Amino acid sequence: MTTLDCTQPVGDFVRQKPNRARVFESLQIDYCCGGKVPLVKACEKNGLDAANVIEQIQACDAVADNCDLTDADSMTLTELADHIEATHHAYLREELPRLDFMTEKVSRVHGEKDARLFKMRAAFVALKDELEPHMMKEENVLFPIVRQLEASADRPELHCDSVANPIRQMEHEHERAGDALAVLNEATDGYTPPEWACNTYRAMLDSLAKLEADMHQHVHKENNVLFVKALQHE
Repeated sequence: MTTLDCTQPVGDFVRQKPNRARVFESLQIDYCCGGKVPLVKACEKNGLDAANVIEQIQACDAVADNCDLTDADSMTLTELADHIEATHHAYLREELPRLDFMTEKVSRVHGEKDARLFKMRAAFVALKDELEPHMMKEENVLFPIVRQLEASADRPELHCDSVANPIRQMEHEHERAGDALAVLNEATDGYTPPEWACNTYRAMLDSLAKLEADMHQHVHKENNVLFVKALQHE
């Protein structure tokens, strides 16, 4: 495990690995305007133990470095639906409010310098507005049907006639979410920060890049595995 120096400025921690902003946000340590303050001093100011904060940063690094190695194809329909809810839906419910705050702040503060940030903000709002009801429909309608199909020896009577109908709607909503992600990517030069970007801006871009990567895995597991198997099972 890499040894971290608690005398290093807070902003440098985030500049090296933007994902670390999550730790500082949770502890209310200012890594943007207060980014030049050494971590040990920032901890003293907030009444925190620097060694413990270092441990949290290392744990955050370890999570960020781990890729998704889930073998979705080996799961049952119920296991995969449960996995998607516990992994991808849980991630979105935590991340969307955080990114809502960050994209609003960055576009408001820096939009006059780069008007594309307003486009980025609008695309994120569209994505959030698409995904929140989408997850509810999956959890309350489609996934229960998928579990029912797997648990039944015979084809059950479904209120939607066939699982193909809600699947078709979910795939359509996936396409709209993909369109919003494409705008986010284009409006931020592939989530590349300009030289003048502050640490909040950089942390936002890092988080948007991770959101896109997670959505790719999420949609793949549904479109290419869960939905295909559910239709075959029916």
